[in-house]
Amino acid sequence: MRAAGLADGAIAGAVGSTALNVVSYLDMVVRARPASSTPERSAGRVAEVAHVGLGSGDRAANRRSGLGPLLGYGIGVAAGVGYALLARGRRMPLPLAVGVLGGGVMTMSDGSMTLLGVTDPRTWRRSDWLADIVPHLAYGVAAAATWNRLRPPASGRGC
Repeated sequence: MRAAGLADGAIAGAVGSTALNVVSYLDMVVRARPASSTPERSAGRVAEVAHVGLGSGDRAANRRSGLGPLLGYGIGVAAGVGYALLARGRRMPLPLAVGVLGGGVMTMSDGSMTLLGVTDPRTWRRSDWLADIVPHLAYGVAAAATWNRLRPPASGRGC
């Protein structure tokens, strides 16, 4: 895999992460729900497991507030790079790519939060699952469309 393909995967992952966040914020507006605390709690657990001090009081809370979203973007970009390696630089049919990307990043994020003890998906209600699935689906659509757009068309086909 060439470096350009990995960079395209990272770009697709970043675009997907942006779409995920936009859909999550729209959900907050439409349903008047509060922001999730899981990104901040995840950041706190990662720092704890890595034995990295975040300070105390407001300083630690502010760092967790910044680190939580950064972890999310990191997972999204890493998933895009992983997808680039899996796809070996080729386009995939959009529905397949959406499923692989959206499902993959959802598994990575929910799986890591479960392993860290931040959440337990077995206890989630239907509304919790929908609030998780829909943004990850948006990630998959945006990342897959971006990846396919950045890939040159197969030889013999027009633009």
